[in-house]
Amino acid sequence: APLVESGGDSVQAGGSLKLSCRASGSTYRACMAWFRQAPGKEREGVASIDGEEIGRTRYADSVKGRFTITLDNAKNTLYLQMNSLKPEDTAMYYCAADRINWWLLPKYDYWGQGTQVTVSS
Repeated sequence: APLVESGGDSVQAGGSLKLSCRASGSTYRACMAWFRQAPGKEREGVASIDGEEIGRTRYADSVKGRFTITLDNAKNTLYLQMNSLKPEDTAMYYCAADRINWWLLPKYDYWGQGTQVTVSS
């Protein structure tokens, strides 16, 4: 699999989690992103990062100031640090990558299998 996520868990509101997404060496990643999808809802872009200009990031308004996306090119790994988690953050979280910079649009070619995050109140 080109992308493999890990780190999902069940936590209480206010807690923190760090998700990881390991990319295979052959996965082209001009841009990488995290998406989430809750039951009955559309897939939502959470955070994205430019793989070639790592300082360029974008966040959904709902997670700004709480989530941080980082990329370690040496380890081929994308991270999502999630702090001050809320019950509404509960969802399956997916990693995505592509040679085109789609930012928070769900048009990426490569997707992981997802990792579940559950936040209880």
